[in-house]
Amino acid sequence: MANFLTSVSSVVEIVLIIALGYILRKQGWFADTFAGNISKLITQIALPASIFMSVQNFLTRDKLLELFSNLLIPFIAVVISYIIAFILVKVLKVPVGRRGVFINTFANANTIFIGMPLNIALFGNKATPYFLIYYIINTVSTWAFGVFLIKNDDPTLVAQEKKGNKINWRKVLPMPLVGFIVAVIWLMTGIQVPKFAGDTLNYVGQLVTPLSLVYIGIVLANAGLKSIHFDKDTIFALLGRLIFAPAIMILLVMFCAPQMHLTMPNLMANTFIVQSATPALAVLPILAGEAHGDVDYATNVVVLSTLLFIIVVPVLMMIVG
Repeated sequence: MANFLTSVSSVVEIVLIIALGYILRKQGWFADTFAGNISKLITQIALPASIFMSVQNFLTRDKLLELFSNLLIPFIAVVISYIIAFILVKVLKVPVGRRGVFINTFANANTIFIGMPLNIALFGNKATPYFLIYYIINTVSTWAFGVFLIKNDDPTLVAQEKKGNKINWRKVLPMPLVGFIVAVIWLMTGIQVPKFAGDTLNYVGQLVTPLSLVYIGIVLANAGLKSIHFDKDTIFALLGRLIFAPAIMILLVMFCAPQMHLTMPNLMANTFIVQSATPALAVLPILAGEAHGDVDYATNVVVLSTLLFIIVVPVLMMIVG
């Protein structure tokens, strides 16, 4: 019961902020251009700041090097998820504009905004080092590869290529990835972030979650609540995020880790399993919008995966004991 209540409370606050964005848009508080302005603020400024300060706040040089030895299992799990997702995209004939979102839903989780507070609530602060292992893999996967898939899934890309093959470095090196690279380099130098700079970046980074959720509410208001539905592409994306991904992690933890002679405490295994099932990234609709993709589909996946997560967490906790 405690696990169920924890999962419910972690989702209710998210749904309430989405509802706020929905209601304010319906009431005419937000102009038609407001959603686009939010997306630029998040992807170009707030997300890089959030990622940079997350690395500085949660990692040290010694801890970063120490954690590298435990990255193998979550890395293998993410790679397998990508492979299965790519196969399903071909088999299901997922249309252009949805493919990047589909694959990201399957492979990448909302670790920092839902996963971290949930992990602390379930396992306590002693599990934080294990959470950081998964966080590193998920962050690199999302911003080094996942966002590239969404950008490359732009339906207008073919038309742009006909005009010329100039390299768009903003697409090759998205700002969140730049933020992560700079964060790791800064961390390795051992230089402390000045307090005024750190506080400023923390404040800016904290805009990501509420603004992303308000954005989802605006998209829902524009499309109507009837846009939340279960179609083929949505169902398989949800199965990937909430069932296939944790199933892959459970198999790796139970069978592969012992065969590879990897030492994996129960707390680490439980953390990996729970994190592998967290909902789709809240910023997926924003990334889809930036790439002229199917924003309604991305919103549908994020909302449904967040709501269904209430059911998934207690089941996972029963499995891991």
